[in-house]
Amino acid sequence: MTAPLCHPERSEGSLRAKSLAATTLQNRALTTDLFQLTLDAPAIAATLAPGQFVHLRLPNPAHVLRRPFSVSAANPEAGTLDIVYQVVGAGTAELSGVTRGASLDVLGPLGRGWRPPVGTRHALLVGGGVGAAPLLPLAQSLPAADVVLGAQTAARLVGHADFAGRVGADHVYITTDDGSAGQPGFATDVTRDLLAAHPYDYVATCGPEPMQRLVAALARAADVPCQVSLERRMACGVGVCLSCVVTTTTGRARACAEGPVFDAAEVAW
Repeated sequence: MTAPLCHPERSEGSLRAKSLAATTLQNRALTTDLFQLTLDAPAIAATLAPGQFVHLRLPNPAHVLRRPFSVSAANPEAGTLDIVYQVVGAGTAELSGVTRGASLDVLGPLGRGWRPPVGTRHALLVGGGVGAAPLLPLAQSLPAADVVLGAQTAARLVGHADFAGRVGADHVYITTDDGSAGQPGFATDVTRDLLAAHPYDYVATCGPEPMQRLVAALARAADVPCQVSLERRMACGVGVCLSCVVTTTTGRARACAEGPVFDAAEVAW
């Protein structure tokens, strides 16, 4: 039997999300296939919470569906949003060619973001590749955190300097598959060691799902609350089309409305 679809209260992000024209301020290449897009979007920047996302319509009408993107920084004072993205297909390849001054249709803020337990004092954040991006606003909202960043190579690390500026360079742990930066190996190896050495109040992770699944298992073994941010293909972004469901222990939930951040213990891995 197919699990029933969960319909808890509609996400606050979905309720207040508005489509608006955002002006491109910058779209710079970080590596050959990683880019940072900066948009002038005051209404979204003023209300977006860490871990929420935006749904962006590409300029070419041949791309019928919007694309969801995590936000790596929202500056309410400046009215700007930063989005770090990787070119993986025709849509993101087109996005990489958007120039300064171009107008993009953006829907947001969407979804439910990070929800650290009340009284969290010391958190552990684990990011893999571009999955590190939505963890940066969370790091900026916490009293203290250690950050583990993993990537295939040094060129694919995201946000190292930004995290170091927030939590201190001594609290950022780097791993790369090829050993070109930091410790050779995987982010989960360092995560295991840190959980054994420190009494964390909270673990948050975003990146490849196999990595998140293992981080969640490590947090559960250490008896530390853990939240995960799950990526799914989305058509509408507001909980109507049901294209982004995640199977949970109580049924199916919509990543765009009940997520993208879920309690790890509730995800049916």
